[in-house]
Amino acid sequence: MYRTDTTDKIGESRLGEEVTLAGWAENIRDHGGVVFLDIRDFFGVVQVVMRNAAFSEGISREDCISVSGVIEPRDEQTYNPKIPAGTVELNCSSVRVLGKVKRALPFEIISSRQSREDIRLKYRYLDMRNRKVKNNIVLRAEVLKFLRSLMEAEGFLEVQTPILGASSPEGARDFIIPSRKFKGKFYALPQAPQQYKQLLMAGGIDRYYQIAPCFRDEDARADRSPGEFYQLDFEMAFATQEDVLGVCERVISSVFSRFAPRAKVTRPHFPVFTYKQAMEQFGTDKPDLRNPLKIIDLTEFFSKCSFAPFKGEGIAVRAIKTSGRMTKSFHEKMLAFARGIGMAGLGYLEVEGGLYKGPIDKFIPVELKGELRRLAGLEEGDTIFFIAGTSAAEQAGKIRSELGERLGLIKKDEFAFCFVDDFPMYEMSEEGVPAFMHNPFSAPKGGMDALSGDPYSVTAYQYDLVCNGVELASGAVRNNDPDIMIKAFGIAGYTEEEVKEKFGALYSAFLYGTPPHAGMAPGIERMLMLLCGEDSIREVTAFPLGSSGQDALFGAPSAVTETQLREAHIKTR
Repeated sequence: MYRTDTTDKIGESRLGEEVTLAGWAENIRDHGGVVFLDIRDFFGVVQVVMRNAAFSEGISREDCISVSGVIEPRDEQTYNPKIPAGTVELNCSSVRVLGKVKRALPFEIISSRQSREDIRLKYRYLDMRNRKVKNNIVLRAEVLKFLRSLMEAEGFLEVQTPILGASSPEGARDFIIPSRKFKGKFYALPQAPQQYKQLLMAGGIDRYYQIAPCFRDEDARADRSPGEFYQLDFEMAFATQEDVLGVCERVISSVFSRFAPRAKVTRPHFPVFTYKQAMEQFGTDKPDLRNPLKIIDLTEFFSKCSFAPFKGEGIAVRAIKTSGRMTKSFHEKMLAFARGIGMAGLGYLEVEGGLYKGPIDKFIPVELKGELRRLAGLEEGDTIFFIAGTSAAEQAGKIRSELGERLGLIKKDEFAFCFVDDFPMYEMSEEGVPAFMHNPFSAPKGGMDALSGDPYSVTAYQYDLVCNGVELASGAVRNNDPDIMIKAFGIAGYTEEEVKEKFGALYSAFLYGTPPHAGMAPGIERMLMLLCGEDSIREVTAFPLGSSGQDALFGAPSAVTETQLREAHIKTR
């Protein structure tokens, strides 16, 4: 028998009992012949006292051991309030080594998170012994279990969709898999179960959900995996946008309230901003509502002033008002940040004694200074920053975020949710022609009539869930009309034959009475990243790829044999 108990079962109620624990030797401390050893298992830590020093001979840190003895009270002066079993210890009567450490550890387990990422991922099985890493993995399992219970309570049916499918142009590169049986043909891993879940709606499944694996051959970012990720994918038949958003906000607010009980969590109903409103007020379609700063459009105002850099074709002017005067050092750091994001400079004015002080004051006519005060809501002691240029909206969003951080305005103990909707259906591609901005299967607002005019003025029934400046989910009311499908894809450069070839199953389903349907897909890793307070989604994944897209543990991607290549009809070049 390796153990009779796990460490979480050890406490004052077990005093006097003989138990056997199994785990890893976390710390070993020799106090003049009496050795103290901390044994760690999945559930926690218990202190072991070895009054016979011979018990500890040959044992080193991270050896896997089994220890037997009687549970005794600790000396009150040695209580450890950081662990549940901090008032007791195990008086060792025997010890067995179950797994010996036979080479030097690549890092200290307790501080593994400070090691280089490539080393951590190469030895991920050791990194997992770190409490924080393990706790993130445990939390992931608990969140997924809770999500399933919430979705089933909402009347959704869990359905697994295929992993092997057809390549489909859905916004990112596919991972492709050669076929052995069909020479020159390829499967593709799903970027998302998009078409499958729409076909479930066509098949009469009323409410579908899945903790869905998704695969995209993309470069890594802090909030994006380079290979695979999971999402809470769900779709509803006979549903409107409001129906979907209602399910989303009930489920997501419940998850964050349960797993972040001390934080302030936005309760339903979440604020809703159109894409246009979000860009105007926050300079981004992923607004962080914890930041109270707002962006003001002063383009028209500065058209009446004489400051040349704030005037001209295509030039927009945005402003951000803050309370309080800033030091010279603060202005210098903000200027350096502004130049780092491509701005020529960062103008500002300070309100002092009823007057403006700053480098552009002289360019504002006296008769317009009152108008500026009214437009910006300026009061004594305020500082207002100006952003101008052809990319003023996006740059103002970055300045707003930087000011919020530098001024300490971001509430760290809050999860502020909102929805952003009415996204443009199309955007201009690098080739100067219309391309889908988001999901190509979204329904255009206005239907076929909307697709007859300027494509860049068409908005879609497309919506995002945003939390603290992070896009947590995208979704849409789907198009279910084959004629609109042909027209919408035609604007993006697809011929009718290409649509029927590339999306044949979906097009065909639309010919057989597919109901109106809508859905969305919150990202699991992004939710966990926020809940765990991590800056990277790799910290909430058991075996993530590194930032380069490589698997340091198994060496993937790796070479395969010539036989494997021949069987798949593949030749490398």
